[in-house]
Amino acid sequence: MASAPHNVAVIGYGLSAKVFHIPFITQTPSLRLYAVLQRNPTADNDASHDHPGIQLFRDAATLLADPAVHVVVVTSLPDSHFELTKAALEAGKHVVVEKPFVPTAAEADELVRIAKTTGKLLAVYQNRRWDADYLAASQLVKDGVLGRVVEFESHFDRYSPTLRAGWKAEPRPGNGAIYDLGTHLLDQIVHLFGLPAKVTAFIWNQRAGAPTGYDSGVGDSFTVLLHYADGLLATAKVGVLSAEQDQLRFWVRGEKGSFKKYNLDPQEEQLLSGLSNTSSELGREPSSNYNLTLVKDGNIGKEPVAVVPKTYLEYYRILADALDGKGDVPVKAEQAASVIRLIELAKESSRTGKTLDV
Repeated sequence: MASAPHNVAVIGYGLSAKVFHIPFITQTPSLRLYAVLQRNPTADNDASHDHPGIQLFRDAATLLADPAVHVVVVTSLPDSHFELTKAALEAGKHVVVEKPFVPTAAEADELVRIAKTTGKLLAVYQNRRWDADYLAASQLVKDGVLGRVVEFESHFDRYSPTLRAGWKAEPRPGNGAIYDLGTHLLDQIVHLFGLPAKVTAFIWNQRAGAPTGYDSGVGDSFTVLLHYADGLLATAKVGVLSAEQDQLRFWVRGEKGSFKKYNLDPQEEQLLSGLSNTSSELGREPSSNYNLTLVKDGNIGKEPVAVVPKTYLEYYRILADALDGKGDVPVKAEQAASVIRLIELAKESSRTGKTLDV
């Protein structure tokens, strides 16, 4: 006999909730969208109208007091993540937190401690571990196809000379490119290679009119160099003034070959354009975006790359298994905490102009 589904409550009803969480929750058989916390619904933006039958809450305390809520997904602004997650764990709920996890490593460690004390699952939504290009690069590294890897570059560059108004433009905790896109890039690198030995970072603003220098507040761009004891140099880079038709995404160089990938994984753009998250096209892109060059018998030549997208559905499938006691959560809070700690070191490195030990 099948067990009852896990009731999920989503805190927040913005883009993240609507595109990256609720559609995948509703497509996971053992999960049930039970409730949404939306403080100010309007006639044209009302979660209860979009999802008839759910419970609509206006405040977190009432939601967390409901014993029917099993899992809470926090999609609110980053500087609210700590208090909401802490309250949810202490109310006996399992929790998924949208990235960035929390603004500080101290807050991250405290939430990990509370989760262990309460015995509840705590996961962070690093969905880009299921980008097809990252999975392809990871497999090439793990299978030794490129030999000993000496450089791993991960880019999220774009041409965006004007910052759009909104909360991301505000100088508040957890804001800036290093927390927004940086958590994705750093999480992927640490997930593949582990923690580095040293960090060197440059965080600054490329857009005109913003404060300049490497201690300039939020920062719309960054370059973070992760130095590994075995000689690997991993680079995480975001720039907002990169006028390219095909943006470099990955460049991995090893003793036996090189892997280059251009343009972003298409899942986010596809989902925003209305493509169903169950479509066979989700995550698929032109094979010309992938370039693998190998050295064989002294000759350097191109090779095909096998790419099979798993898609972001995988995150909630793994979470559902964890809720049923079948394995770990998709992204452990401890791992996310280590990324926040790297961000703090990167900020300090940029401010002081020093390379720091991890």
